[in-house]
Amino acid sequence: MQSQTPFTPLATPFSPWEPGALAFLVYFVLVLAILGLILFLSGFLVRRRPTPDKQRPYECGILPTGDARFRYPVPFFLMAVFFLIFDVETAYIVSWAVAWPELGLPGYLRMAVFIVILGLGLAYAWVKGGLDWNEEEGL
Repeated sequence: MQSQTPFTPLATPFSPWEPGALAFLVYFVLVLAILGLILFLSGFLVRRRPTPDKQRPYECGILPTGDARFRYPVPFFLMAVFFLIFDVETAYIVSWAVAWPELGLPGYLRMAVFIVILGLGLAYAWVKGGLDWNEEEGL
């Protein structure tokens, strides 16, 4: 019986015969070249004729009135930050709930400590007035 030599592929990263880094590099260079060409042509071929109407901010067909620099009240930003914090923690708790069978009691205790810390942070924000919309009474 004839012995067969083991197959050794030419799987180097830049081999033209294997999908790998060479194909990605060629694709990346082509994308950059097309992007550069589009940017060059859009800047070279366009005629710029600025008029007052073109320089005015577009507000869905409504003429803008007043100053665009409206100052939002601080409680608005506090509520937004609280929402983001508790939203991310909700996603963390849901992912913990999915992995509950593998985590067991140690995972439950860790999540209980996590939720207690969240509750203490919420209570602190509530006592400090971070959840009040009245600017005089809130933070």
